[in-house]
Amino acid sequence: MATIVNTTEEEPMLAVVRSTAQLAWADAGPEVADPEVARLCAEAQQHLLAGRWLDMATLMLASADLLLLSPSAPDKDLECILTVICNLVTKAGSEDEALEIAKLICAKLTHQPPADKPTLRIKVLFSLYNLLPSLSGKAMVYRKALEVAAAAAGKAAADCVVPTFKNIDAFVAYWGIGKPEQRELFLAVTRILKDHKGMTKDYFKFLNKYLATFDGSADDADAIGAAKEEAAAAIVEFVKSSDLYQCDLLDMPAVAQLEKDDKYQPVYELLKIFLTQRLESYLAFQTANSTLLQGYGLVHEECITKMRLMSLLDLSGHCSGEIPYSAITKALEINDDEVEYWIVKAISSKILDCKVDQLNQLVIVSRHTVRVFGMPQWQSLRSKLGVWRGNIANAINTIQANKVTEDGGQGMQGLMIR
Repeated sequence: MATIVNTTEEEPMLAVVRSTAQLAWADAGPEVADPEVARLCAEAQQHLLAGRWLDMATLMLASADLLLLSPSAPDKDLECILTVICNLVTKAGSEDEALEIAKLICAKLTHQPPADKPTLRIKVLFSLYNLLPSLSGKAMVYRKALEVAAAAAGKAAADCVVPTFKNIDAFVAYWGIGKPEQRELFLAVTRILKDHKGMTKDYFKFLNKYLATFDGSADDADAIGAAKEEAAAAIVEFVKSSDLYQCDLLDMPAVAQLEKDDKYQPVYELLKIFLTQRLESYLAFQTANSTLLQGYGLVHEECITKMRLMSLLDLSGHCSGEIPYSAITKALEINDDEVEYWIVKAISSKILDCKVDQLNQLVIVSRHTVRVFGMPQWQSLRSKLGVWRGNIANAINTIQANKVTEDGGQGMQGLMIR
């Protein structure tokens, strides 16, 4: 049965209190219900006249409890009531009071059973977000919406928040939140994306964002240990992915800590193999750790495929622009007639640009993806750019000098004609 909230004849807040109170006391009989409804309405009227908006929010949320807990309550009615309550933040006398009201609303909405109307609660929280003037308040409400979506563990709830993830960087800059708040935000996003189909790239991206918030400073000493599970998850996602051939995980303190951890040390070793070594090292690791790989859902054949491509990238980085077929067959452990197949596979994966000299059995590399792009690679790029800049400057100077000479010659020729 629908709950009709009349907001035309009296103040909407009083109408909400009256309607929810009547519903709450409906089974008690008029002798008990009428005085209680009158008492609650009188209390609401006092809060309204005195401008006690925090007290009003407390009263209205308490009155709305029955609807929040009722699975049969119509969503439209509940949304209408909660929207009126959320609007209290616009009446607050200060940002601090508005923030306290927002916290009350968030607490009420996040402490409901996870499967109880999660999409509606997220929708209301986004409405509250838009009403709040405080940037820190907006950040808090957005995180609460993510909390509801993560707890619901359903596609419908996740679909409400996933489209907003493309704007996360803009949100962080707009809110001006610090590293701890960013860390909490990125972690919440990863928990939503973890089981969301078709979002593995985004899941890996936000795992990286989360892990990058740990810089190894003394301030992170107590918190960094909690990131071990996510660090291992990022490694596994990288190894699994058929689209990722470069990452900076080895440079992250949150990942580096795994090297000395008894549980996660083998996972860290696997990452080092994929980023710094060749197929031979992986095969030796797999022989000793096959159960571990299976436990993380890693398929041996898929790992071999990726490791062969990684080995080809390693060869490209250590050659002088030309790779003999014999070097490829040895590093990839393949037959001579398979070389061109793997070259084509690398080109189609957009990790290698090259030409094949079949006559001389050579692969001539013009570009390749660098597996780890850290400080040495940045320094190398800086040196190359410096050389290119110098070459361009020399070319410009030469052109200008030639132009001056040519103009001077033409001037002398004109003078002689006269």
